[in-house]
Amino acid sequence: MNDEKKTATPSKKSTEKTEKALYTVTSSPHIKAQDTSRSIMIDVLIALAPAMIWAVYVFGFRSLTITLISVLSCVGFEFLYQKLLHKPITILDFSACVTGVLIGFNLPSTAPLWLPIAGSFFAIVIVKQLFGGIGKNIVNPTLAARVFLFSWTTHMTTFAKPFEKLSASAFTVKLSEDVIATATPMVYLNQGALPQQSLLEMFLGIRPGVIGEVSVLLLLAGGVYLLIRKVITWHIPVAYILTVGLVSIFTAPAGNAIDYSLAQMMGGGLILGAVFMATDYTTSPVNNTARLIFGVGCGLLTVFIRIFGGYSEGVSFSILIMNLLVYYLDRFTKPIAFGKRKSNKGAEVKENGKS
Repeated sequence: MNDEKKTATPSKKSTEKTEKALYTVTSSPHIKAQDTSRSIMIDVLIALAPAMIWAVYVFGFRSLTITLISVLSCVGFEFLYQKLLHKPITILDFSACVTGVLIGFNLPSTAPLWLPIAGSFFAIVIVKQLFGGIGKNIVNPTLAARVFLFSWTTHMTTFAKPFEKLSASAFTVKLSEDVIATATPMVYLNQGALPQQSLLEMFLGIRPGVIGEVSVLLLLAGGVYLLIRKVITWHIPVAYILTVGLVSIFTAPAGNAIDYSLAQMMGGGLILGAVFMATDYTTSPVNNTARLIFGVGCGLLTVFIRIFGGYSEGVSFSILIMNLLVYYLDRFTKPIAFGKRKSNKGAEVKENGKS
């Protein structure tokens, strides 16, 4: 008997298979990852969960009811559209769920229960599916739906007081007047005054507002989670928020520049928009230089609309406008391919001078 250990040698078939995997040339992209649309959307839902829990704590279970109706409506409209037009069913990628949660987050807890259904139809059918589905829409579906829902201005600008127990159940259509407050921090800021709430209250989320925007702390926590998971990068949120803060200093009332700037950054839907909607893959730039420009552009437009437009909330409009410029930002900030340089006319040519 031979006691020597036998050395395992790979078979010819397995060697050829390995070589084929290593040397097969395919079209780009050549860098691949394990992430899928489904896993990314699940990460976004996890990041939004703390803000949802806080909304239930502050505004009651009606906020959860509105968000669930929005999610079910988005999923239902996407399924029906794809089923009727004999298209592949994509509801299991959870993109419709994310859109539904964000639509709910952009509504006040006092909204009638039909409002999230109308917003979901507009976001999924008009903005997303009619343009070809996920990855084909040219503007953010949630923000487009929010702007559309301002057709019912009264419903979109009527807010519940924090920690006021709703006298009706979560499914009641009409709420009593004693739980309603119309003065959000942005109303005071639009008038050139500081909000009634302290900066700490605004940071924690003890203020009137839409369901998902009030707690800056928990929205930033969700953003940190997305950064750790590498779902988003820092470029757009940081550029956006800092631009609003810096420009607000120069437009602040005398003697209140810092407090006014911080209130502008924490008031309204800036943090929600900067972290969760301006960073949408489909409607944001693909390279970091363009992302920084995109964020700065969003910030400048937001301040311009808030201060000079006479409108207390410019986040939705600013992001939608910059969505339409993404193609040009990507085109004019496109990196030069290795081994090439730009000619005087801007076209790429090889280093030896030949095109």
